[in-house]
Amino acid sequence: MDAPAIEIDRKDLIEGLGKGLRVIEAFDDDHPRLTPSDAAARTGLTRTAARRYLLSLVHYGYAMTDGRQFWLMPRVLRLGQSYLGAARLPRLVQPFIQRASMASGETVNVSVLDGHEVVYVARSNSPRLVSIGFHPGARAPAHVVTPGYVILSTFTDEALDRWIAAHEFTAFTADAVRGGAQFRENVLAARAQGYWVTEQLLDPGLRGIAVALRDRRGECVGAVGMTVPVRPQSREAMVERMLPLLQEAMQTLRPLL
Repeated sequence: MDAPAIEIDRKDLIEGLGKGLRVIEAFDDDHPRLTPSDAAARTGLTRTAARRYLLSLVHYGYAMTDGRQFWLMPRVLRLGQSYLGAARLPRLVQPFIQRASMASGETVNVSVLDGHEVVYVARSNSPRLVSIGFHPGARAPAHVVTPGYVILSTFTDEALDRWIAAHEFTAFTADAVRGGAQFRENVLAARAQGYWVTEQLLDPGLRGIAVALRDRRGECVGAVGMTVPVRPQSREAMVERMLPLLQEAMQTLRPLL
């Protein structure tokens, strides 16, 4: 999400902790293994500093090395699991999205914005034998999943423009949004109608619908939505059937958040 609302005196910060987290974040799908030089280039650290952080991660069980390259170990998942286990939002929304799931027969997700990615933090247990949707902890670029549109629709125009200017609009399907102008137009449309529907932006054959989740002060804390097959149900039929369930969950949760 956005930076903390409180201002922290830099003398109270532990710079080494921040650098170590940057090294962990340097690993991704395109860079599953890093040399110290790679890590230095991706974090802005010196090679010597990057190597020491990588060796420290190995020592504490968060990484492994063959002497040249380094890669993360499953223990690093504890960092994200700590949020899912301790944060109030995932625990609070679970019974409400479960009710919407039982009424719709579909999987219901709650997600938040983390910078330029949507992170899924809660998921219902779908009545379907095979369910569709993201599991808690999954991430996706905000411009290719429906929650990104409704969360960003709560931004001011100025904040939205800054976000768009810094975002990389990578295309995953032929239907993907191609640039900031089209994305901004869609976000403003989502703001006007109070929900949004996307089709086949990340995965062919899938459609998503979502509404912004607000707290009692009216501030957006995330989004609640569903992912369903494009066929056989029409877009209009899906909205008519699913939107009231999502809106009910949103309105019921608002005084509790």
